Formats: sequence, structure tokens, C-alpha cells
Amino acid sequence: MDIQKIFENNKTWISQKLSLDSAYFKKLSEGQNPDILYIGCSDSRVTAEELMGVEPGDVFVHRNIANMVPNTDLSAMTVINYAVTHLKVDHVVVCGHYYCGGVKAAMQSADLGILNPWLRNIRDVYRIHQAELDAIKDEEEKYRRLVELNVQEQCVNILKTADVQKAFVERGITVHGWVFDIHSGKLIDLKIDFRKILSGIREIYRLT
Repeated sequence: MDIQKIFENNKTWISQKLSLDSAYFKKLSEGQNPDILYIGCSDSRVTAEELMGVEPGDVFVHRNIANMVPNTDLSAMTVINYAVTHLKVDHVVVCGHYYCGGVKAAMQSADLGILNPWLRNIRDVYRIHQAELDAIKDEEEKYRRLVELNVQEQCVNILKTADVQKAFVERGITVHGWVFDIHSGKLIDLKIDFRKILSGIREIYRLT
């Protein structure tokens, strides 16, 4: 990719926005009021705003390898705190995607250096759901199911946080688990019953 081309694209983008609304950037600079916190994968093929068809300012976005939400990761925790407590988003979304390189790497018996501690979180997801996953004989189907289960467990991690527990009690914040299917372009709602999960873990993880 020609880096200079990016600046040319930027100029074109500015012209297009101003042609539709001469005050577009003035409005954008006045602040943000997103309704959604989106936690997704850093994969270059999965762009949050584009796949949801939303505009700048609509969604607060955090991305990392394999859309993880370890409660020990200060980056993820500060994003959740800021989005939930200060921006007061009403929805938190964890969005994984099929054919995720991070999930696939975690399924392999290999030393991947600095990636080991990060991918170990996905291996923990496998351990929790090992009986179900080991019963799946088709490797691609198993891979896809682990992607879904990883999204589910990251939703659980979100529900463990004090910010989300407090927001649920005070204003009924909702947590969603989605998967993006790269082959079709479809967003799939896993229909995770976060209220049931929260009820099930609250005895142990209750913070508010």
C-alpha cells in the first residue's frame, strides 16, 4: 500500500462529507454520544463501523486479538469503564468472527512466544467447554464453535465487572454476543441470555 495514497483518500473523504453537510466536522468536534460499546477483533478484514453501517460517533470501539476481555487487561477494563460509566452506553457488544487467526492459533500445540499468555485465555475457554468441543469431529465446525464460545465467555467477563453490574442495576444496560461471518458478510446474533448468565454468576462475582 502506498502510504501517500492514504492522505489523498483522506482529502477525498473530507470533500465528500462536506458536500453532504458543510458543518459535518464542526458537529463531530462537539463531542461523542455513542449508544454502543463494540469490542471486536483487530483482524484487518473486520471493520466495526463498516460492517454495522454506522457513522463516526455512533459506536465506541475497542479491538484486540480475538476480541478478548480478560479482567486483568487494563486496556479493556479502562475502555469498559469509560464507555459504561462516563459515556453511559446502553449496549455492550462482543463481536467475534469465523476464521479468526487468534482462535485458530490457540487450538494449536505450539509455542508462540509473547502470544502465549494472551491465547491462553482462549485455551481456558476450550477447557471450560471441552466436552462439547471434543464431541465435534469436523475440525472446521469445531473451530467455528470455539469462536462462538469465546464470544460467550468474553460476555461473561464483561458481566463480572463492577461498571457493567452497576449500570445493569441503574439503567438496564444490555450485553450482546455477535459473530461476523466473513464468507457471507452477515452479522449473527448468538442470542446470549446475559440476564441468566448474570444471575448464575452473581453469587460469586457480585461487586455492587
